[in-house]
Amino acid sequence: MYATERQDRIAGLLAVEGRVSVVGLAETLDVTTETIRRDLDVLEQRGALRRVHGGAVPARTVSIAEPSITERMTVNSDRKAAIAQRALEVITVGFRGSLVFDAGSTTGAAASLLAERIATTGAQLEVVTHAVPVAHTLSLIPDIGLTVLGGQVRGLTAAAVGPATLGALDALRPDVAFIGTNGISAGFGLSTPDPAEGAVKSAIVKAARRVVAMVDSSKFGVESLVRFAALDEIDLLVTDEQPEPALAAALEEADVEVWIA
Repeated sequence: MYATERQDRIAGLLAVEGRVSVVGLAETLDVTTETIRRDLDVLEQRGALRRVHGGAVPARTVSIAEPSITERMTVNSDRKAAIAQRALEVITVGFRGSLVFDAGSTTGAAASLLAERIATTGAQLEVVTHAVPVAHTLSLIPDIGLTVLGGQVRGLTAAAVGPATLGALDALRPDVAFIGTNGISAGFGLSTPDPAEGAVKSAIVKAARRVVAMVDSSKFGVESLVRFAALDEIDLLVTDEQPEPALAAALEEADVEVWIA
């Protein structure tokens, strides 16, 4: 395989997976890790990707890059639906309690499946959210109590943020929080590009008795600008693939349970 063909293959794999590793590419393409590193250097110089420790991510994946909620809903939608369905299994038969839904496409997928889970388990729920699209979805479920938190709504994510939102969360103690993230890594924890949204996510994590992070594998190893939770602040990670070794070891050390959808 010529270098240009190999580099095209790497770019294609990155577009599908959202992240590639040097070791994984070397095994897939049957070349040395040194060859892969040279290929990644060439692709980075072309602006096709960005090098990170151990591999590469798309060029747009920088610490302050953030897709809109509309864009997120079209990316990895099947994975997110599977993660959402698996995460809702924390709502067991006869469950009575309170939930908080964070903003995001994966938490939105969980909200859309909540009515089905209620029908299956007979759960009785009080539900809170600060996300406008999630609130709309939840408002269509007749058998729950719904509270929508106020604040200044960010156009990019349609989530309420700011002092009013934080003040409302400070007065709550929900049983379970379903949260999303833009990135998760062994060294940095869970992170998001926007400080205001990060503050709300952090408040949700601190308020909840049990924190369920819903993260598709394209977020592994990604570090956005603002850390809103360390790994030991979450209780359960629901994802679509086994975390890479470094992240898996960090999750185990932090006593985080991992469910694969």
